[in-house]
Amino acid sequence: MTVSVTLPERSQTAAPVRPTAFVEKPSLIGLDRDELGEALRDKGVPEKQIKMRVAQIWNWLYVRGVSDFDHMVNVSKDMRGMLKTHFTIARPEIVEEQVSNDGTRKWLLRFPPRGAGRPVEVESVYIPEEGRGTLCISSQVGCTLTCSFCHTGTQKLVRNLTAEEILAQLLLARDRLGDFPDREIPVGTMMPSSDRKITNVVMMGMGEPLYNFEEVKKALLIATDGDGLSLSKRRVTLSTSGVVPEIYRTGEEIGVMLAISLHAVRDELRDMLVPINKKYPLKELIEACRNYPGVSNARRITFEYVMLKDVNDSLEDAKGLIQLLKGVPAKINLIPFNPWPGTNYQCSDWAQIEKFADFINQAGFASPIRTPRGRDILAACGQLKSESERMRKTERLAFEAMMIANHGEDDD
Repeated sequence: MTVSVTLPERSQTAAPVRPTAFVEKPSLIGLDRDELGEALRDKGVPEKQIKMRVAQIWNWLYVRGVSDFDHMVNVSKDMRGMLKTHFTIARPEIVEEQVSNDGTRKWLLRFPPRGAGRPVEVESVYIPEEGRGTLCISSQVGCTLTCSFCHTGTQKLVRNLTAEEILAQLLLARDRLGDFPDREIPVGTMMPSSDRKITNVVMMGMGEPLYNFEEVKKALLIATDGDGLSLSKRRVTLSTSGVVPEIYRTGEEIGVMLAISLHAVRDELRDMLVPINKKYPLKELIEACRNYPGVSNARRITFEYVMLKDVNDSLEDAKGLIQLLKGVPAKINLIPFNPWPGTNYQCSDWAQIEKFADFINQAGFASPIRTPRGRDILAACGQLKSESERMRKTERLAFEAMMIANHGEDDD
């Protein structure tokens, strides 16, 4: 049984959208310490206080998880007033929250337009398991890659998410799961047995993270900062379809675990399934993986392989996979295909998936079969999508003119 969670009234009916120029205060979420200090300096905070104030605000944002400046009780009243006047730390609007019958949760979140003409929406997914809880985060609204088996790829790219918006997905999920200090866990929520409700983060949601490298880097460095959200870099995984030039930078500059959305072992098939392969073919991709900074048997690269019936699931494909990854410290995640409306692909038969897995295991590779989660709420791999689209220029100008004309109508 799928459950849609009832949200507060403000989330059920969105207030009229105003133009960015009228309502958008800059957020302090997503700024690194230097940028946070500069933001305070620009508003007149004395230089001798900057370091202390940055440490205070950082702790409240990322250790205590507050979303209201008034809750920063060790910050002076005048300082809190200044912060409220000039900045925001509010969470995005939850348009919808769905809970699968297996405990998976999916949030549809709404963010400001920022060049897209109208507010945009993305999806984030939480998957609870016995020993861990994994949050799947989006990096873009839509995607440019058009992988033929992926539902997300049917939504054209609207825009990149900012570091604030990437981090906001993690902060909001921790709010909803009671994963900050002194927060209550929602009644009936399935949770892992670990101390933390969110132990792992995967950049495997909507979009290609390495086509939004700088914002993703900024967000993940804050998420793994030891004085804040404090996620271990070994528990953060970035998944890419193969943007080869940025793979090395990911290891050097971010240092998180790497996953490759592989799905085929021959260029001609991968060109069709994952079109970026035409630009960065398998030979270049695997070479980048061999040279990924820090890769070892203790820090293996995960190769994701969706099982498509009569497409890539033969034992010949399994042999090709073994040859392709020879010498690469690797784990192979076999993913039963998750159907979505309009797809022409089918999931491989379970017996064939098990034969494929056994063959790879016998060659010395770990090849777990990923248990499908959240299928009933379209929350499984490759199923995430939102209705956001970029407005045409004429639409956008007319919309903004209407909003300017209506500015203030909903004020008390």
